[in-house]
Amino acid sequence: MPVDITVPQLGESVAEATVATWLRQKGETVNKDEPLLELETDKATMEVYAPVTGVITDILHAEGADVAVGAVVGRITEGAGEVRMEKAPDVNLSPAVRRALAEHGLDAADITGTGKDGRLTKADVLEHARRVAESPPAAATPAPQTVPDPPAAPQPATSVPPSPPDPEGREERVRMNRLRKRIAERLKAAQNTAAMLTTFNEADMTAVIEARRTYRDLFERKHGVRLGFMSFFVHAAVQALMDVPAVNGEIAEDEIVYKHYYHIGVAVSAPQGLVVPVLRDADRMTLADVEKAIAAFAAKARDGNLVPDDLTGGTFTISNGGIFGSLLSTPILNPPQSAILGMHKIQERPVVVAGEVVARPMMYLALSYDHRIIDGREAVTFLVRIKEAIEDPQRLLLKI
Repeated sequence: MPVDITVPQLGESVAEATVATWLRQKGETVNKDEPLLELETDKATMEVYAPVTGVITDILHAEGADVAVGAVVGRITEGAGEVRMEKAPDVNLSPAVRRALAEHGLDAADITGTGKDGRLTKADVLEHARRVAESPPAAATPAPQTVPDPPAAPQPATSVPPSPPDPEGREERVRMNRLRKRIAERLKAAQNTAAMLTTFNEADMTAVIEARRTYRDLFERKHGVRLGFMSFFVHAAVQALMDVPAVNGEIAEDEIVYKHYYHIGVAVSAPQGLVVPVLRDADRMTLADVEKAIAAFAAKARDGNLVPDDLTGGTFTISNGGIFGSLLSTPILNPPQSAILGMHKIQERPVVVAGEVVARPMMYLALSYDHRIIDGREAVTFLVRIKEAIEDPQRLLLKI
């Protein structure tokens, strides 16, 4: 008897998705809980699993189709056919890994995984593909010797101009995925709706750099994760949000919603675009908690395993363009949030300290904010609080 393959719940406020990839095709035998297809929402890519063991007898929505929650996308006839034995079971492969394997025509069984518990990562696939491409081809059988043809007779000159270069391959058109479209819509809506301004400051990173240098090895041995800059900025942001509540608020029609919880979004670059996973209740997290959570989110983003719940509910966002070398930028709001903090590249610059010009590792900070809810005085105060906490990290311990 056929069993429906349906679109599951997609997360908070997500009612529709796009069929990104069918991992199995009509007529194939599948095992229960095996990934069948990938759905792409405006927040993340997620998998739909086989509800039973059997044969796929219907595919009702092809790749690229938009489907609603609860929609039937295909059917499996339970018990039909024999259970397929895979050479290399791929139920633990992420969507990004499967796509990379398919693009390069590789078999997972031929590649050694370097991820947690030996799992295959996208980087493993790309590295294997590179080695295969660079390996010398098998020696070819020499072609038989032939007598060259006599030279062609010269042709009379004509006035026909030479053909233009063949444009084939010089352009590529790729369908914009749902996540990229949604990012474009949200960012344009932020520009159209918010009265957006950016204020700037700079922070001397000497104290944080010294703290990392002093406790880096001890921190990593104790917590199993490296001590980075982001955990300091998350804690500084939480303290500043407590001091300036408007920055943690949002506008809902004709009301201002002040939020007394601190869900900090941290912008992460993923293969499908920029995503912002959320550190929930960051005020209750230690530096180690923050670093572990960010590392886990980065791995999930890289492998395409972020789920909608990872990306929803943020009250404030931090974006670190400095990892790409950005010296200064004006970050754009992440609606419905009212502010976003931009971190930038650390660069030694001459500054005056106690009447003397000295070289210090400086970082420009940028706060973009919605002037409808946040006044200039509040924006500047918030950024000064960030600067003070970073230049004197002991303030974070004392919460002052």
